[in-house]
Amino acid sequence: MSDVGAVEKLVKKHQDLKKEIAKVIVGQESVIEQILLSIYTGGHSLLVGVPGLAKTLMVNTIAKTLGLDFKRIQFTPDLMPSDILGSEILDQNRNFKFVKGPVFGNIILADEINRTPPKTQAALLEAMQERAVTIAGHQFKLDLPYFVLATQNPIEQEGTYPLPEAQLDRFMFAIELKYPSVDEEIQVVKSTTNDDEIEVNTLFNAEEIIAIQHLVRRIPVPDNVIDYAVRLVHKTRPGINGASDFVNNFIDWGAGPRASQNLVLGAKAHAAVNGKFSPDIEDIRAVATGILRHRILKNYKAEAESISEERIISELL
Repeated sequence: MSDVGAVEKLVKKHQDLKKEIAKVIVGQESVIEQILLSIYTGGHSLLVGVPGLAKTLMVNTIAKTLGLDFKRIQFTPDLMPSDILGSEILDQNRNFKFVKGPVFGNIILADEINRTPPKTQAALLEAMQERAVTIAGHQFKLDLPYFVLATQNPIEQEGTYPLPEAQLDRFMFAIELKYPSVDEEIQVVKSTTNDDEIEVNTLFNAEEIIAIQHLVRRIPVPDNVIDYAVRLVHKTRPGINGASDFVNNFIDWGAGPRASQNLVLGAKAHAAVNGKFSPDIEDIRAVATGILRHRILKNYKAEAESISEERIISELL
């Protein structure tokens, strides 16, 4: 099949996938769209929201519709790195045997990732970046496709540890979940307080998702779109030539080169699911907030004046 035919097929399957997920998840279309874009590009996503917004159910449903192996890790203050990665044990013949931890799967739900100390959070770094883990000097490759979808409670809540910037940067999207509207909440209550069991159909398999990731990377990007993405990321950096007063006044640290790469990849995927064979500047703008939100570190002045990351990004756009 040609790439043009593959894009047209992806558009239809993407719409079918969203309808299947909507059987279980009410609303949250923008959240689901961003998660799917990160999966189509091989990126990871961080879901930020208060408890009770169906983050776990959403990830579980997406895993089912994609036909992928799903593992859930509940992060707690006493969780150790070996609880995630696995450990070596002595078998009956007194030989060391490696027992794989829950990090070995296709979709890993890192639930409440900021409720565990940084040492355990860091155990995920190699898996996220290298698609491998190293235990006792031996490297174990992870099965592809591989995604970490982490949930995070707002850092103002009790018992949370802020994620290190290096780990935040590994997430392609930081996606904010908001409370449902009254109508949506009525629908949620009706559908979850009866005895009906909703079945979702599997529409993809691992090989198809890997093929989509290669297809997205093959999509050509005009030079002016890459130029726009890189200049947008440069605008987030205070203290450099051409930095605006707004950025110098309110930002401590800006986004790094990984943000530029993710903007272009995200724009390619956004273009593909909308039936376009090449992204334009509007596709960059469509994915910019989710990709830049967690890569901008505000200073005390921005905090004092209640200036949000979204406000900063909209100013830059």
